[in-house]
Amino acid sequence: MNPNISLQNGELVIILIKNKEPAVKKKKVHFLSLRWVLLATYVVVGIVPLLLIASTILHSVQDYFIEERKKELLSQANVISGQITSHQYMYDQEDRDSLEETMLHMSQEYDFRVLVLDASCMVVYDTGYSEVGKTVLISEVIEALGNKDIARVQENSVVYAAVSISGNNNNRVGVVLVSDDLKDISDTVGNIAKKGNLLLAGLAIIVIIMMIIMSQIFTEPIKKIIKVIQKMSEGHFEQRVQVHSQIHNEMIDLALACNQMADQLEKVESTRQQFVSNVSHELKTPLSSIKVLSESILLQEEVAKEMYVEFLHDINSEVDRMTAIINDLLTLVKLDQKEIPLNFKEMDLGEMLEDIIKRLQPLAQEKNITIHYEKEKPITATVDAMKLTLAIANLVDNAIKYTPDNGEVEVKLDADHQNVFISVADTGIGIPDDEVGRIFERFYRVDKTRDRETGGTGLGLSITHSTIMMHNGSIKVYSKEEEGTTILVRIPIRQSIS
Repeated sequence: MNPNISLQNGELVIILIKNKEPAVKKKKVHFLSLRWVLLATYVVVGIVPLLLIASTILHSVQDYFIEERKKELLSQANVISGQITSHQYMYDQEDRDSLEETMLHMSQEYDFRVLVLDASCMVVYDTGYSEVGKTVLISEVIEALGNKDIARVQENSVVYAAVSISGNNNNRVGVVLVSDDLKDISDTVGNIAKKGNLLLAGLAIIVIIMMIIMSQIFTEPIKKIIKVIQKMSEGHFEQRVQVHSQIHNEMIDLALACNQMADQLEKVESTRQQFVSNVSHELKTPLSSIKVLSESILLQEEVAKEMYVEFLHDINSEVDRMTAIINDLLTLVKLDQKEIPLNFKEMDLGEMLEDIIKRLQPLAQEKNITIHYEKEKPITATVDAMKLTLAIANLVDNAIKYTPDNGEVEVKLDADHQNVFISVADTGIGIPDDEVGRIFERFYRVDKTRDRETGGTGLGLSITHSTIMMHNGSIKVYSKEEEGTTILVRIPIRQSIS
C-alpha cells in the first residue's frame, strides 16, 4: 500500500491506497480435517493390531491342535507297530484275526484309518478294506522304512503318520500308516474364529466410538482457536479463547498463547491509534500557528515591514519544528525497519561521554546545573559512534531539561568483561511509577505542561531505545517522583557482526 498524506481543516489525514497488482492464481488446496486424520490414525493403530493379533492367535491355536493330532497318531501307530511286532503279525497267521480285530476296534474308537504295509509297500491290511493288495508309494511310507517315524499334513487336510515295523533281526519288515481327517479341527478353529470375530467386532465398535469422542475432544479446542484467530484477522482484537479446563496440557498452552498474541495485537493496535493521534496533534499545533500567523498578515492592511519579518520568523520556527518532527519520525521508521545500517568500529567511550558533556555544558550552566562525570577505567567498545552518541546525548539532554535550577546530573561509565554500563542520573522531577514503562513511547511526555518549554519532538527517547536495541543492549529506568531519575544503559563490548 502507498500512503497518501494530506491536510484537511488543520487535521492530518493518512490515506492508504492499495496497489493494483496482477492477481496470482492460487493452487487449490483440498481441505483435510484433522479430526478425520486422527480418526483414521486411531483406526489403523487401534484396530489393525487387534486383527493381526487375533489372526496370529488363531493360527497358533490351529497349529497347536494339528501338532497334538500328529503326536496322537504317531503314538497310536507306535502302539500298533509294537503289537504287530510282538505277535509277529507279518509271519504268523494264527493271531492275525484277533490283532486285526484289535486294530479295527482302535480305528473305530479313535476315528482314524489304519493300513499295514509290508517291506515292498504293498497293503497287507486296511481297516477300510479298499486298499488291500495295492502298493502305496508315498514319501511317509518310504521314510518310515528308513527307520524314521514321520507325521505330515497332506494338501487335502489329511494327516499321515507312518511308523516302521521291526522284524526278527531288527530289520524293517513293514510300515504302519495311520491317516486321519482334520475336519474336526477345522470346525473347532472355525467356531473359535466366529466367536473371536464377534468379539473383535464389538471391540472395534467400542474403539471407534472412543476414537470419535477423543478426536472431538482434541479438535474442538483447535476449532475454537481457529475461529478466534480468524476474528482477529478481521480486526476484532478483543476476541479471546475461553479456557475452562482444570487439566493443563498442550491445548491449554496453545489457547493461552493465542490469548497472549491477542493481548499483544490489541496493545499494538492501541499504540498505533495513539501514535496516529499523537502525530496528528504534534503536526496540527504548528500548522494551526502557521495558519493564524499567515491569516493575520493577510487580513491586515498596510502592515509594517517589521511585523512581516516577525511573523515570517515565527512561521519559519513552526516549519522548523514540523521538519524536526518529520525527520525524527523518518529516523524511527528506518530504525524499526533496520534500513539504517550500523557502522561498527572501536571507540573510546570515555572520550565520547566527555564530548557529549562538553557540548551540553552551556545548557546546564543556564540553569546552574552541575554535571558530574565519573569513569572507572578507560573503556573501548565496538559501537556505531554517531548513533550511540546521539542516543546518550538524548539521555543527558533530557536529564538537564527536567532537572530544576541548581540541580545535579551525574554520568557514570563502567564495564565488566562482557558489557559496558552507562548511567545518567538527575535530581529532577522524577517519573510516576505507573508511567515509567511508557517513557520510550513515541510522543509520550511525563510532564505534559512542559512540552513547549523543553522543546524537542517527544521522539528522542524512542530513538534512544531503538538505537540501544540495535546494539543488542538494554535500557532500564529507576525513578521516584520529586527525587530524580536514573537511566542505566547496557551494551556488549563486542558486537557479533555478520
